[in-house]
Amino acid sequence: MNIQNLYKTLKENKFIISGPCVIENEHMVMHLAQNIKQITDKLNLTYIFKASFDKANRTSLNSFRGPGLDEGLKILQKVKSEFNLPITTDIHEQSQATAIAQVADIIQIPAFLCRQTDLLIASAKTDKIINIKKAQFLDGKDMLYPLNKVKNSGNDKIMLTERGSMFGLGNLVVDFRQIIDMKEFGYPVVMDVTHSTQRPSQFGDKSGGDRKYAPYMAKLAQVVGVSGFFFEVHENPEVALSDGPNMVYLKDFENILKSLS
Repeated sequence: MNIQNLYKTLKENKFIISGPCVIENEHMVMHLAQNIKQITDKLNLTYIFKASFDKANRTSLNSFRGPGLDEGLKILQKVKSEFNLPITTDIHEQSQATAIAQVADIIQIPAFLCRQTDLLIASAKTDKIINIKKAQFLDGKDMLYPLNKVKNSGNDKIMLTERGSMFGLGNLVVDFRQIIDMKEFGYPVVMDVTHSTQRPSQFGDKSGGDRKYAPYMAKLAQVVGVSGFFFEVHENPEVALSDGPNMVYLKDFENILKSLS
């Protein structure tokens, strides 16, 4: 499916973005992609595979970041080729845009970086779909400005993602008015279900979270009419190398998605 047709599909149909937080190894990524695809095929849902080749914003210097750009993109290309899936991954620096665009159909702008003008412009110029995650410190109405940086750079294939707002220190809250406000821009809005349950720096040198809230976040987002749902999934989140506390178990994922039908 070419990019224009994919974007048309995402505008017209409910879709799922899902995968592990970070590429831990090739076997793990292929296993998750295969199993999640089986679930979404069964439920007739459009599915985009997500995994990060680098987690550049980990709390600690000692935290696992991933295999890096070159190896990570090779693994994502294998997922794309073997399972015929659209791919999305994070971009962290404008110099990565060209390489990422060789594999990814959707370039994801991390929440912390959504105001980085040069990053948005470089991503826009790839002509891929650009998914801008709303910063934890921004009002939904203010996402008009990152959106316009992409649009005015010649790319109108844009999505916006809600992932919670800072609520004091070390906590996030989702104000669903933010989603309603972002929908008024006329672009698909995605609910990042699992990151919205995150507790930044809960464990000192790493973030925590509580996955039990994820199904409720998804149902609430469905009520306000999001176009897509973003879930980070892992076979055993307890031993995941990044974002374990807020990732949902693969064994529970089908029932979570069924509850949204």
